[in-house]
Amino acid sequence: MAEPVIIDCDPGHDDALALLLAAGDSRLRLLGVTTVAGNQTLDKTTRNALRILALAGAVDVPVAAGSDRPLVGELTVAEDIHGSSGLDGPELDVPVAEVAGVHAIELTRRLIAGSDRSVTLIATGPLTNVALLLRSHPEVMPRVRRVVFMGGSTERGNTTPYGEFNIATDPEAADIVLRSGLPVTMIGLNVTHQALATDEVIAEFLAMGTRLGVICAELMTFFASTYRRVFGFAHPPVHDPIAVAAVLEPSLVRTVEAPVLVELGGAYTRGATVVDLHRRTGHSPNADVAVGLDVQAFWRLLMDAVGRLNRAP
Repeated sequence: MAEPVIIDCDPGHDDALALLLAAGDSRLRLLGVTTVAGNQTLDKTTRNALRILALAGAVDVPVAAGSDRPLVGELTVAEDIHGSSGLDGPELDVPVAEVAGVHAIELTRRLIAGSDRSVTLIATGPLTNVALLLRSHPEVMPRVRRVVFMGGSTERGNTTPYGEFNIATDPEAADIVLRSGLPVTMIGLNVTHQALATDEVIAEFLAMGTRLGVICAELMTFFASTYRRVFGFAHPPVHDPIAVAAVLEPSLVRTVEAPVLVELGGAYTRGATVVDLHRRTGHSPNADVAVGLDVQAFWRLLMDAVGRLNRAP
């Protein structure tokens, strides 16, 4: 039986791949998609989610816009990585469905309440929407199976020396989620940096001979250019679809239980995830933390999903 999931995202090139993986694998039942400001402003991330779902043929999946800023402070988008649209690279001028007429928090509440099974929340952007859901509707928590989020790291950051973008954008939200008592899985940079969109990967997308395959290749080609310019990487890591892969095939992602704290006040470390792998803080484990990835199996999973969507050129 397909696992019911809701994806909260801020597309974003890697978010786009995460949506395609979820839409292209029948083992997941994508109840809805909610958007948050992060990689770009809320209007752009919402538009991008609608465009990707349209390309995937998943126009029946409801999409609701959520928070347009973090809980504390101002929003800083990742235009240097994702471009002015948030999905620069390919031409994505496609007809899209209407956005839902309710806030993302309300749509999520309704979908969880209406599901016949507990729901997994997959978050691939800042955790603002998830935190607000838990704070404003604690009654849904018994019906949330777990929260799987892409964010943080057991090592270094990518926005500040120790802060990963999704967590550093809204540290307070991440703190709320990690203190919620819900089962949480953290997919951090230490693992996502293993999944690189190499020239061979991009060529395999092109070899599908489909419109969607070409679009994926163009997305990754643009992503590669910005990662090369900003970070000096030869190939870009595709962070977000690994969170979806961890739900689809847990054996692909090796995890360990650990206490995870979010630094809220450090002058240089605000937004860092303090992952206590050696149990030095005295805190109890509150997350399953990703520490390993079967890279080849991950790419096969993603390629198969995009291939099944089989959108003609």
